[in-house]
Amino acid sequence: MDGSAVDTLASQYDTLYDPLLVDRAPALMAAIADTDALIVRNRTQVNLALLAAAPKLRVVGRLGVGLDNIDVMACAKRGIEVIPAAGANALAVAEYVIATAMLLLRGAYAASAEVAGGEWPRTRLSNGREIAGKTLGVVGLGGIGRLTATLARGLGMHVVGCDPDLSPSSPVWAEEGVACAALDAVLRDSDVVSLHVPAAPRTRNLIDASRLAAMKPDAVLINTSRGGVVDEAALASALRAGKLAGAALDVFEREPLPAGSPLTDCPNLILTPHIAGVTRESNARVSTMIATRVAAFLAAS
Repeated sequence: MDGSAVDTLASQYDTLYDPLLVDRAPALMAAIADTDALIVRNRTQVNLALLAAAPKLRVVGRLGVGLDNIDVMACAKRGIEVIPAAGANALAVAEYVIATAMLLLRGAYAASAEVAGGEWPRTRLSNGREIAGKTLGVVGLGGIGRLTATLARGLGMHVVGCDPDLSPSSPVWAEEGVACAALDAVLRDSDVVSLHVPAAPRTRNLIDASRLAAMKPDAVLINTSRGGVVDEAALASALRAGKLAGAALDVFEREPLPAGSPLTDCPNLILTPHIAGVTRESNARVSTMIATRVAAFLAAS
């Protein structure tokens, strides 16, 4: 959490700030026994056991937007307010998607060691592609998906999208410059597919072997949403078989990625540790938003 946001809270309330507390379960349970407010990132599981250890808890602030690590229904039954940092990290994620798409399409940025060693793989690396004129498929047109579409259009991309929670007749499609299509059509027609969906039973393995096979063999897939949305073993198989040009995953079914994952040493695959939405700027925005809203809730309740 950004230091200035922590200082703001500490100036008003008795505040314990410990980024490593999540890894010390007994200490965490003891620390929250008299806690009115709890602020977490994605690794802290705000489940029934944790809630039972915090009988005075009134509000949970989430430094991010995903709530799959928080038992929202259990919080509601207890009257505990849950506050996500909606929108505060959208730009960081959208920029990650566009930057990663450009890296994967160009395919020229992993040759530093070769060039420094005197090799000259110019012919092999002269086959990269430009992002302008390509089609971006956005799966999930929430705030992050919309901002990603805006950045893509600014680079000359055509954008198609799908979202089961958004009516095809909604004016949002025209306002965002996104052509509405079914998921299968988005996968079939896109050069870059970016996933922006929540973790839910309906999105579990949403991108499985059959849907990967429906994509263009020279397309790339980017997942910054939630682990479990992409079938990791199926993705690894598609990349190794050359049936997909590349992929980037910032989220995984298990985090950290376990030893022996099928993703290990996959070609044309970029892996990052759930940081697409975390930059210096976004962390300051997220932290300030949550500190302000949690403090306001405590003051009013």
